Amino acid sequence: MLFFFLGKMQLHADNRIELTDFNSMADFILLPLQRIKLNIHLIFGIDNMKKIVVMGMALCTALAFSSCKSSESAYKKAYEKAKQQELAEASTAAEAPVEAPAVEAAPAPAPVVSTAPVREEKVELVSGDGLKAYSVVCGSFGVKANADGLKSKLDGDGYNAKVVYNAERNMYRVVVESFDTRDEAARARDAFKAKYPTREDFQGAWLLYRVY
Repeated sequence: MLFFFLGKMQLHADNRIELTDFNSMADFILLPLQRIKLNIHLIFGIDNMKKIVVMGMALCTALAFSSCKSSESAYKKAYEKAKQQELAEASTAAEAPVEAPAVEAAPAPAPVVSTAPVREEKVELVSGDGLKAYSVVCGSFGVKANADGLKSKLDGDGYNAKVVYNAERNMYRVVVESFDTRDEAARARDAFKAKYPTREDFQGAWLLYRVY
């Protein structure tokens, strides 16, 4: 007859069986072996029981080692998987393109408005070509021949000079250059004065606006 119970079993010399609760984990682990030992003793006798107990303990030991080996193998696989994932994330982060910080374009400088004084005169072109609204005047003469002489000199220096006539004042103006805008004419006047720093007459160059 086989006995199964939750506790410790002790067989006395007078064939009296004593049952007690187990007090520790060690008792709980050894309990199956004690039950097997008792049942085998009752069925097979003491001699065969010893052999079976030894075989049972060997089987338990083999199962324990097998369990430990399986746990170690599972832990090793989990570690290798985590390591591979970490390396993959590091490689992805290294390959990610780095965006350059946006650089704001500098605001365009405000246009410079010329404040150069301008004379308004009604004139007509008498020598040269290409007279426009704003002109740089570098000489004024009452005699046309004198105006033509200065024009020839400027042409020799690379300018496209002109001679205009103001009938109201009876004056011939020698124009160095002529432009559509006031700013262009002002810059040309300053450049002309800088080119001839020793010519006092050229330092007095001025802007003329043609009216009709």
